[in-house]
Amino acid sequence: MPIRPQRLQPGDIVGLIAPASTGASAEVIERSVAALRDIGFKVKLGRHVRKRNGFLAGQDKERAGDVMAMFTDRAVKGIFCVRGGYGSARLLPLLDYGAIRRNPKVFIGFSDITSLHCALRKKSDLVTFHGPMTISFLAEKSTKFLRESLWRAVAGPDAPASILQGYHRKTVEVVRRGKISGELIGGNLSVLSTVLGTPYQPDFRGRILFLEDVDEKPYAVDRLLTHLFNAGVLSQVAGVAIGIFHDCVDPKAVHGGEYRQTVEDVLRKRLWPLKVPVVIGLPFGHVPHNATLPVGGRATLDADNGDLIITRAAVK
Repeated sequence: MPIRPQRLQPGDIVGLIAPASTGASAEVIERSVAALRDIGFKVKLGRHVRKRNGFLAGQDKERAGDVMAMFTDRAVKGIFCVRGGYGSARLLPLLDYGAIRRNPKVFIGFSDITSLHCALRKKSDLVTFHGPMTISFLAEKSTKFLRESLWRAVAGPDAPASILQGYHRKTVEVVRRGKISGELIGGNLSVLSTVLGTPYQPDFRGRILFLEDVDEKPYAVDRLLTHLFNAGVLSQVAGVAIGIFHDCVDPKAVHGGEYRQTVEDVLRKRLWPLKVPVVIGLPFGHVPHNATLPVGGRATLDADNGDLIITRAAVK
């Protein structure tokens, strides 16, 4: 059974790191710290969180060092990422997965952080959290839904239950009905596809696969799903939960003369043949209403009612 970290509580020290892209200006760092303090945490900054190396937030060894320092620091109870972007995969060979396994704690991020979620699930057997980075807490992006979903997932003593709590937008659609329970695995589709065939590829057998993406044209989403088909991943999963594919549009669709599929068309047509429960449009991804999902946590995909229900507390 996956290792569940201790739940976060008000007053806990949380670490703030930048394992991928740069772009965390002094103002962003300051506002991120303030946002975490507003939630009730004390904040410890990664040693290299303000570094820059081209499009990365410091050298690979520096960023990996910050990850390891936060996991092995007994005073730190949870770890937040400033942002995603690109670069997390470069850290995977540099991490001490045994040390992480011996020091389990809440680890939160999404998008490019998908690489780390996969590696920590595979190599350290740790439940991690596909949820907001600290830039998501800044005023223009933060929502009550986002904050409450995060708190239920990482601090609540009970199972978080339906991820639709407090969500009132009409985005959810059932593609294929059914109901299945299992462990959650997934993340950003583009990033997840790069983990396949590596030592960090997680087990997909009998899992509920969840996916989201941003700024990919519909044909590119088709290509990525086809790669998952050809790699044998989609034939192994018990169900598929699709979040919001934000800004995944073809700008030529309106003005071009030929027929062009929407991303929703692609998702429906490519996933229908799986003959497993499929729901699209769930509230997670590169959107303000970004539910926190436990990678390695237990859930039920209810494709009769269009819901994803976290059935076991992912923290202890």
